[in-house]
Order: sequence, then structure tokens, then C-alpha cells
Amino acid sequence: MLLQFVYSAQDFVTDVLQRSENCPPPSKFDALIRDGWTDRMDRGLFRYHLGDLETRILPGPNGYIAQLNVQRGIERRKPQEILSIQQEFNPSQFNFNKINADEIICEMMKGTAGVKDLPNGQLPQPCKMVVLINVSPLEFGHCLFVPDPSLCLPQILTRTAVQVGIESVLLSSNPGFRVGFNSLGAFASVNHLHLHGYYLDHELKIESNLVKPLIPEKNFFRLQGFPVGFLFFTKSEEVDTVARTICDVTDFLVGENIAHNLFLTRGCPPSCQMQSAKERCLRKGVRIAIWPRIACFGAKEESAFNVALCELAGHLPFKNKKDFNSTTEREVISIVQRYLLPDDEFQRLEEQLVEHLLTL
Repeated sequence: MLLQFVYSAQDFVTDVLQRSENCPPPSKFDALIRDGWTDRMDRGLFRYHLGDLETRILPGPNGYIAQLNVQRGIERRKPQEILSIQQEFNPSQFNFNKINADEIICEMMKGTAGVKDLPNGQLPQPCKMVVLINVSPLEFGHCLFVPDPSLCLPQILTRTAVQVGIESVLLSSNPGFRVGFNSLGAFASVNHLHLHGYYLDHELKIESNLVKPLIPEKNFFRLQGFPVGFLFFTKSEEVDTVARTICDVTDFLVGENIAHNLFLTRGCPPSCQMQSAKERCLRKGVRIAIWPRIACFGAKEESAFNVALCELAGHLPFKNKKDFNSTTEREVISIVQRYLLPDDEFQRLEEQLVEHLLTL
């Protein structure tokens, strides 16, 4: 029988700092993920044993976190052939209904206590989110969040998936727990709706990057610096509203056939001005970065690293020792730049999105 994890807003951890001498104890969510993941590693359910990864911080202002993970590049399942950002689910291909049941850590759902009734007097149906190990992990705790696998949803974000992704970050007391999403054409390897979650105990620049306000009342901003992208920010009490707006953006991108990556992490409140050291350490809310990018269909993979959700956020899992040892920040920027929209296209998209969101 599946282990069930039922949570509520009372389980969200709001008092989190990036740097703290007193590391907070693992939350109930953290204990479940970490213990379940470690158990599956001990039982040999992964494609390889993930030990402590060799890590270095690349010199330069971006503070890229480089990690050597050769086995992931060799052992991971061959990505499916993706031909369209709106490609339909294909039951004959690999999907998460075909996994070994022992790979499932738990089934998580939000309790209905305190939730408003629907207009007909019924309670809303809780979303069933299956949490399973990623058998080719890129870091400790690497798991997948799959909304009710039996629905056979394609890799296109839903409001519920976004909301549970944000809530998963809020359920963790560890500022290093991250969640992300790759669309089709943005290095998603399986066309069955899923998000990634994992722990990375290194600070990323995206957690405190300065922003340009676009529609502040909708918590919608533009990320300053490299790589260019959009940013949402939410505290625990705004998750439902912000998740809906994020989905308005990703639905627009899908409708325009624009590939995209998302990265969700604890972060300080967005600001367009330099903040104090104390303000930059605050992690009470969640930053959600969205990068529209050039779609890749059947494209040759990069030899050093692929450009997907974690690489855009500044976490670089390298496939080979040579590139890990020698790649510079300038070379990383050159590789990433090839997958970003040209400046004029991004500017045009920004104007379209602002106009679109203001009409909703």
C-alpha cells in the first residue's frame, strides 16, 4: 500500500534563512523524501550509486556551481523523440505508469480542512501527486512529482502541478530544496507530466538576483542579468493566485510554441535595488523563474552539459572530467546563450505577456 503524505498550509515552513548557524531540523516533508530516497539507494533501485559529487565554484560574478556527474550522462534512459511542444501523450512509449512500484516514495495530497466548498456545496477533490525517485539522479534526493499518473497528461504544465511544486518548496525547511520543469523542446526526456525536485546545498545567484518590475501587483518581474528570463515571487498565503498567473504565462508560451524551463527555489523578496546582507538572506518565500528559449528537437546534445532547468539556474552537472576541470564562466555563458531567445524576440515576448496578463 502506498505511503500517503497529507499536508496543509500549517505545514509550510516560513521562517527560513539562506545562511544560519543553527541549521533547522528537517521538516516532515524533508524526512519523508530524504529517508525514502536513501532507502531506495540502499536497495539498489537506482541506475548508479550517487556519492558525494565533486563540486567546484567557477570563478566569476555568476558563481556557477559545477558538479561532476559522469554516470548520469552514461546511464540515464535515452530521451524520447520529441517533435512538438504540444505533442500528445503516447501510451506505447515509456511513461510513469510503467515504473517499478518500489520506486514510488509516497503519494502526497493537500488536505481539505479549511478549504472553501465549491458552489454546489461539495469539497474540491484533492490532487493526487505521486513522488518517485529519479533513477538517474543529478543530486541527493532527486525525485519526480507526477500528478495522478493514470491521467496520462502530456508534459504541459497545469495550475495544480505548479501549485504543488511551489508548496513542495514551502514544505521543506531546507533552503537548498529546488523544484523545476522542462517543457517539450527544452530537454524534457519523457512526455508524461512531471516536475523535478532535489537538494543542492549551495547558494545560487538566482535566489537574490535583482529584478525589473513588470506587473508588481501580479508578482511578475523580469530577471536582471544573465540569463534573461521572467520571475514570479510568492509567500505561502499567495500560492494559489500566483500559480494561476504562472500557468497563464506557460499556457501562452505553449500556444505560441515557445519552449521553456522553470526553476522554483527559496529566495528573498524581489527588488530592483541592492539589498542589505540581512535582506538577501531571507528565504520566507519562493522565487519561480521562467526562461523562454529556443526549442531543441532531435538536436545534438552538448558535450559538457545540457541547457535545461538547473543549468539556467546556475547549477551545472558536467558529463565529463575534462570539461568539468577546464570550463570557464565565459564558456558557460557562450553555451547557454545559444539556447536563449535573441534580445529582440525576448523583448517582443515580454510586451505580449504584459499585455496578455493585464487583460485577464
